[in-house]
Amino acid sequence: MMREEVVVPVAEEEVAVDDIMSSSDTDTESSDEHLDHDDNDDHQPTFDQPGQLVSPLDIKASRKHALLRLRCRVEDAILGGYIYGKNKNQSLSVKTITEDLTGISLWGVPLLPSEDNTRTDIVLLNFLRAKDYGVYDAYKMMRKTLRWRREFRVTEILDEKLFSPDLEKLWYNDDGKDREGRLLCYNVFRNIKNKELEEEIWGRHNHHHECLRWRIHILEKAIQQLEFKQGGVNSVVMITDLGNSPGNAWKEVRWINRKMMSLVHDHYPGIIYKNIFINVPVWFSTVHALNLRMITQRSKNAFIFVKPSKVTETLLKYISPENLLAEYGGLKKDKDVEFSTDDKVLEISIKPCSFCLIKMPVKEVEVTITWDLIVVGNEVSYREEFIPDDDCSYRVMLQEDKKMVESVRNSFHIREEGRIVITIDNPTYKKKTAFYRYKTKPSVPLYMCLK
Repeated sequence: MMREEVVVPVAEEEVAVDDIMSSSDTDTESSDEHLDHDDNDDHQPTFDQPGQLVSPLDIKASRKHALLRLRCRVEDAILGGYIYGKNKNQSLSVKTITEDLTGISLWGVPLLPSEDNTRTDIVLLNFLRAKDYGVYDAYKMMRKTLRWRREFRVTEILDEKLFSPDLEKLWYNDDGKDREGRLLCYNVFRNIKNKELEEEIWGRHNHHHECLRWRIHILEKAIQQLEFKQGGVNSVVMITDLGNSPGNAWKEVRWINRKMMSLVHDHYPGIIYKNIFINVPVWFSTVHALNLRMITQRSKNAFIFVKPSKVTETLLKYISPENLLAEYGGLKKDKDVEFSTDDKVLEISIKPCSFCLIKMPVKEVEVTITWDLIVVGNEVSYREEFIPDDDCSYRVMLQEDKKMVESVRNSFHIREEGRIVITIDNPTYKKKTAFYRYKTKPSVPLYMCLK
């Protein structure tokens, strides 16, 4: 008898690599001269995950003390008017600067601890974790982030409505969730069949800067949906598909990706849980692998590069089948009227060089049963048929043996009790995993509607 069980996460096998460009901004403002490095005993590597929801009441006493010191330092800098650094405009009084900075916020969260303690603490913890709870380093990282956002005009990016129409063809965003409820943010190169248009897009002056601002725009829109509270959605899984990257513009594509990775590493601590690059050429991942010794273990775990043959397998480690887009081997389709992400998905294992049966019983009549099926890695063949419970009735062959190359959806109108049986043949020496779901709804046969 076939065993059915609820979907569980697949064990991880991929190794994450990275090519973060080190942006060693020199902090030369005189306001730093009175800020001595803290004697911090908590500089050992931590195992906190980026975006992990930890209440200030649940962390260790030493880390709670580090959070308290960072809160005091940030509040003093805001009230003292030097959160951005030294005031070069000597004509502005401290009072004027203070009035302008008391409402300062980051990602929609007030930074003045006395304004919103809970949400502010979660933002401050992101910076502390990024610097292994070094208070001075976390404070300096936050100040660099605030300066970069002001110089890059990040707040204006969200108000920019008139990006180039061509960018809509290159990138898009998705409202899905990963297995733990984090937001999914896709950056996908669209396949531009018109070569002249492709050359015009990538040959445009400073177009790569426009693409970079577009990606920051997408990320900032996703951040607007974050809650920054205990038990809430506090981080994003970013997926970048390089499959259709233009060959004549690889220099620009590499610049955009490396610059984006650098910005995420330096100015978005804890916001990106995983940054997954899929359909990556071998040479591209090799270049990044050479820089493994230059980055921290935390950064290695945050960036993952996946070759084309491992896309579905890797994404299913983080995203459930019902939330993974069909084009990447999942079950989610645009404007799907049959299924939603709330419909239960079942999982079954297929042993090497064997076949298995998936049985979907139907005990009602005059209904239509619809089912979805995917097999990770494909390389299998399948057959679908309806077998009635009455031995005197005929079986109905719905699909003869066919090789599976993508997710399968089919339906059948039921006139008598029986079951849909899907036979999957795995001729390979690798164990396969199949995911499927099905549902029934009352319906009328098409020939009755025609009458």
